[in-house]
Amino acid sequence: MRWRPRIAAFFFANETDAWLAFLRVGLGVEVIAYCISLQDSWSSLLAKSGGGLIGREVSEAFTRLQSPFIPRLGWFIDAAQHLGLREETTLSLLWLALLFAGLLLLTGLCSRAASVTCWLLHLCVSKSGGLVSYGLDNLITIGLFYLMLAPLPDQWTLDWRIWKNRGRSADLLGFFRRVLQLHLCIIYFFGGLTKALGSGWWNGENLWRALTRAPFDVLPLDVVVSWKALLPALGISVWLIELCYPVLIWPRQTRLLWLGLICVMHFGIGFAMGMPLFAVVMIVMNVAAFGPAQGVPRQSVAEGADAVPA
Repeated sequence: MRWRPRIAAFFFANETDAWLAFLRVGLGVEVIAYCISLQDSWSSLLAKSGGGLIGREVSEAFTRLQSPFIPRLGWFIDAAQHLGLREETTLSLLWLALLFAGLLLLTGLCSRAASVTCWLLHLCVSKSGGLVSYGLDNLITIGLFYLMLAPLPDQWTLDWRIWKNRGRSADLLGFFRRVLQLHLCIIYFFGGLTKALGSGWWNGENLWRALTRAPFDVLPLDVVVSWKALLPALGISVWLIELCYPVLIWPRQTRLLWLGLICVMHFGIGFAMGMPLFAVVMIVMNVAAFGPAQGVPRQSVAEGADAVPA
């Protein structure tokens, strides 16, 4: 029965809540930036008519085919119509609610309620605008899901200082960080494996297409052409970093190196393809999962209120 304590030690490692604070602040900034980036097109993307674009109605029809229980903005809009609110007014209020919840996450005030609100509203937005969403929306939802379930508040929140972490324990800090780590390993392994099985990442064709097609053609075409000889090497390095991630991110000797490589890779994608929000959420999740956890081990209230950092 020697495997039992080893499994328990693996999944319930003694952790500080520094990683949780980084995840909370990072996702708070991400949600705020997400709302600001969609401010001008919010109604056009999510209104029933769509304002000339593919409206919410089509996306929600596909969502209902998957399951009628998947949250979507239509729930809120239909309920608000019974109160006499127009669709445009309801959408504006939902945008403000998501923005305000992101600000609460950033400051750490009502952090549990803010994380649940951010997760629910963002999931509704991503499902109601599913035909124009991409991997960014899924990753933000994943990060907010872990944050919603994790043992908030952390020591750097206003909640901690106001309520002294009343009645809350830190036993599951290591567990949620470990599950997040395993989830990232699965994402990168299959992402790298899929890229390695195709020829486009070996000869640089996929990178060429990504960098020369709208709306990702941020770099001038002459710059891309001048560096075309490096595209095969860059393509191979991308899938190699992802494929080796589950192996080389765990040992202490290679963890910081591979964490740095994956962050540089996402920074490069964000800069070269005009996808800063995607880069930020991936860097935040990686640093929260595998970055050095510095801080004072959090105690429960039963051990004393002096656990609050100075």
